[in-house]
Amino acid sequence: MAVAFELTREQEMIRDSVRTFADEVIRPRAAELDRTREFPLDNYRRCAEMNLTGMMVPEEYGGAGFDALSYVIAIEEVSRACASTGVILSVNNSLFCGPILRFGSEPQKRAYLVPHARGERIGAYCLTEPGSGSDSAALRATATKRGSRYVLNGNKVFVTNGVAAHTFLVYATLDPKLKHRGICCFIVERDTPGLRTGKPEHKLGITCSGSVEIVLEDCAVPAENLLGAEGEGFKIAMNTLDGGRIGIAAQALGIGQAALDESLAYSRTREAFGRPIADLQAIQWKLANMATEMEAARLLTYRAAWTRDHTGRATLHASMAKLFASEACMRAAKEAVQIHGGYGYINEYTVERLFRDAKITEIYEGTSEIQRLVIAKEVLKGQVA
Repeated sequence: MAVAFELTREQEMIRDSVRTFADEVIRPRAAELDRTREFPLDNYRRCAEMNLTGMMVPEEYGGAGFDALSYVIAIEEVSRACASTGVILSVNNSLFCGPILRFGSEPQKRAYLVPHARGERIGAYCLTEPGSGSDSAALRATATKRGSRYVLNGNKVFVTNGVAAHTFLVYATLDPKLKHRGICCFIVERDTPGLRTGKPEHKLGITCSGSVEIVLEDCAVPAENLLGAEGEGFKIAMNTLDGGRIGIAAQALGIGQAALDESLAYSRTREAFGRPIADLQAIQWKLANMATEMEAARLLTYRAAWTRDHTGRATLHASMAKLFASEACMRAAKEAVQIHGGYGYINEYTVERLFRDAKITEIYEGTSEIQRLVIAKEVLKGQVA
């Protein structure tokens, strides 16, 4: 199937409008929010006004009706200004709204998808546990059926948006011995008795994305809040992560591009040996490598989004995009600090924050090691890029 990456006029308009919005609204507060770790609720509300909270959700359910490529473009532009705001949007769009759109019943879509797609509410995703990260099938949170309810018990960690979320998608197992076959996904509202937030996560980067521990103690959830059927939770999680990894690839693009932008600007004005350091071959080669890798990452990410739009499945391409974009982002951020020299190491300069923000893209929604395992498995099955 032929793939064309020439953007449509509509996609160009989305890119330009989101870039202007991010530069004027998101970027000015990014350093302050990084320092204070305050969840950027105002950013989220302003993003909702721009139809960025339910980008791939059809208009009939309160969304913008964008395709996946338009979504990627928007997440990159927001992340270029503030990586924390970028991942907050990515979680609500791909990890919360996405699975409810694909697997939810009509009543679930009306009750939960609509307000979250409109940005009236914030969603969060609860899969990772203290002893269950890369091996999602080994989660220990339990769901016990009691009459018309499921009673949930367990702990979830690294829950992005957790400090402000109104609704959580919680994964729990009917029986740990069943491994992936026993996992279910539940829609749990914040005010449900037995759900509480635990300790906040004080992180190296993306400091204001509101990551917390979620504690479930005899949390009784109505049976109608089961997403999909019993035992379908693992399938829902893996399908959801395909889309989520494309979103993180887009976030990595934004961070990496910002690192390149900052490096270009600095190298043109900073002088050494009587001339701008941009004239030095050592600096030029760094810039050349950064620009080339970010463009390659962008093409991989666009391909993954295009594939998901046209086939509904993008496991191989999503993992390739997430792996390459995140590692290229980390390299770009590292070189940006090096180009800035001592100034790159102090927090008055943007590249110090970009360096800290970049690292997480190699870890969450599947580490680089997991991406390589997924890619190898797909390739061995005969899947081709």
